[in-house]
Amino acid sequence: MIERGRRVLRTESDALALLAASLDASFARAVEVILGATGRVIVSGMGKSGHVARKIAATMASTGTPALFVHPAEASHGDLGMIARDDVVLLLSNSGETPELADLIAFTRARGIPLIGIASNPESTLIRKADHGIVLPRAPEACPNGLAPTTSTTMTLALGDALAVALMEQRAFTPQNFREFHPGGKLGALLSTVSDLMHGVAELPLVAPDAPMSDALLSISARGFGLTGVVDSAGTLVGVITDGDLRRNMHRLMQCTAGEVMTARPKTIAPDELATEALARMNRDKISALFVVAKDGHQPVGIIHIHDCLRAGLG
Repeated sequence: MIERGRRVLRTESDALALLAASLDASFARAVEVILGATGRVIVSGMGKSGHVARKIAATMASTGTPALFVHPAEASHGDLGMIARDDVVLLLSNSGETPELADLIAFTRARGIPLIGIASNPESTLIRKADHGIVLPRAPEACPNGLAPTTSTTMTLALGDALAVALMEQRAFTPQNFREFHPGGKLGALLSTVSDLMHGVAELPLVAPDAPMSDALLSISARGFGLTGVVDSAGTLVGVITDGDLRRNMHRLMQCTAGEVMTARPKTIAPDELATEALARMNRDKISALFVVAKDGHQPVGIIHIHDCLRAGLG
């Protein structure tokens, strides 16, 4: 049984290698057509190709290329109205002769809507009628009878990923853009920025350098972050007082000012950095909180605690 599984994976892996080697200018033209469209990418296919088409549309939509799956049978019963002149249609069919695609093909041809076809037969109706055809290399299905769509759907799915990623890179799609489309779940948490999780200015524990340590202790206790920042008259963060500073100065604590006890040049982070980086710094430096400073690197605008990161699911 294990060898059978390996045989399937080797068969499909070999086919993907063939696909990679076969990519040519037709792939680049397809990317350029989609980039130039002002509408959406309408992806469609029947049967197993339809399942793959749904995934390709979802991947494109989540990576900066507006896309929509339209079922070919439903298209023939009114859903053709979902397709506009500024869209691009991407049709999938291993044989290139899927009869349910006929109305979609005719609709695009009659209205001058760009059509990209993906099929394994270069002489098929789909490839011949498409503006841009991407031909899958001939490769055996992993099914022992050579009938069930296996290798062919794997190639089509991988080709869809290749299109989506090429488009994503051409659009300079950033992690922040990605997060806008993935606000929930683990992905949303991993792409959270410091500003998403930090406590704002109103919650900052701050004292002046000449403040007595009694005031510093009250500041630490009142805010519950286990530290207080020390800011000068210009509002610049010049130091921080933590539990460690208190222990080191216990013998003279109440005779000192905040400036005499503080650790100068405290570790900070910018608000637009990823929260995962804040967590990494806190773990690396064995601290529990970081002051968030403005882009000039001086004015504190927030504070992020390790518990904020853990509550967001980053731990």
